[in-house]
Amino acid sequence: MATETIPVIDLGPYLASEPGAMDRTAKELRFALTEIGFYFIVNHGIAREKIAAMFAEAKRFHAQPVEKKLELKLDQHNTGYLPMRGNTLRTSTVQAGTKANLNEAFFVKREMAPDHPDVLSGRRFRGQNRWPDLSGFRDTVVDYCNEMERLVQKMVRLYARALDLPANYFDTAFSEPMFSMRMTHYPPQDGPPLDDKDRDEFGLAPHTDTSFLTLLAPNKVQGLSIRTQSGNWIDAPAIDNAYVVNGGQMLQRYTNDLFLATPHRAINKSGGERYALPFFCDSGIDWPIAAVPTTVGPDKPPKYPITWYSDYMTWYLKRNYDVLNTNAQQAAE
Repeated sequence: MATETIPVIDLGPYLASEPGAMDRTAKELRFALTEIGFYFIVNHGIAREKIAAMFAEAKRFHAQPVEKKLELKLDQHNTGYLPMRGNTLRTSTVQAGTKANLNEAFFVKREMAPDHPDVLSGRRFRGQNRWPDLSGFRDTVVDYCNEMERLVQKMVRLYARALDLPANYFDTAFSEPMFSMRMTHYPPQDGPPLDDKDRDEFGLAPHTDTSFLTLLAPNKVQGLSIRTQSGNWIDAPAIDNAYVVNGGQMLQRYTNDLFLATPHRAINKSGGERYALPFFCDSGIDWPIAAVPTTVGPDKPPKYPITWYSDYMTWYLKRNYDVLNTNAQQAAE
């Protein structure tokens, strides 16, 4: 029977290299990803001060006039500013006919040198970030992304063991992972609460992520709900200094659907502003996304064709991000 609660995994013993901790933690991880698809991590090593600084920068960015933010409007690399109601989740298999999402966001990817071959060639998703004219903003965000990348590189060893693979199986794939840092602002949602069957406007409509893993920074303002395997929606509690972690469509492909990509949504019922900091992470751009050996066999053929980050994300963004797709935008109007 799948669990109806989100497990809490203590990374402390593993990160401290305590004997046996890797496999014990990997076992907890496997349970979480096969039974509910979400888990919390505590003792993760990310300083509270760095998390607080990121929330402060998200608030400072979104406090700017809209005209100023639109100077950095989202580009084809999926970096920059996504305006309020700038995306509609048309690929969701969970909720049909929703309105555009009631949020705005600023996206950052890996900081690339101007003379990097991928930048010079204009390779998609490997462009330069564009930064607001806010003193200290870039340094704070880049430092936080570097911290998150290092944490992911440690965590994917647990994923390998949870899949009965050598601990270093994903090391090369995640030596320079693709990531997207989303700094989101949810305004309060006015009006009376609606039953799920009546609701058609969300801060973020029910969906599954695309990522191998997503880490959502600790947040005192709740708003995240997830759908368990029984079909029930449960609210994610606010646990002190705990990240919420989940898998997405890339993880499904790597694990041949062994690990879950669980539907979730965000509704800001707080009565005030809500900010959220999800960090979406995937393997390197040149790494094939294919089922790992322990998830396929004579009686378990691969469910998905081999794909690549750029191809998959190009399809996904074209379908869901109105600001990148003129036809979709016209259809929505």
